[in-house]
Amino acid sequence: MVVDKENIENKLKENLENQMSKEEEIGFHKGTLNTLVNERNEFVKMIQIIESIMQAHVKRLEELGVRLTKK
Repeated sequence: MVVDKENIENKLKENLENQMSKEEEIGFHKGTLNTLVNERNEFVKMIQIIESIMQAHVKRLEELGVRLTKK
């Protein structure tokens, strides 16, 4: 899926300018950033858990004599 970042940003800006005061828009962006930071942090935790599980499988395969090569 190709995302046109500039187009999305322009539409967001147009909609916000037409519907919100400056103070409301500032609050909106701060809240959005806070939410996105929290989502990103949870995503990083998930990736760390997945990596840990993968390493456990790699270790066990090596204990069983299976050689793995990195791609």
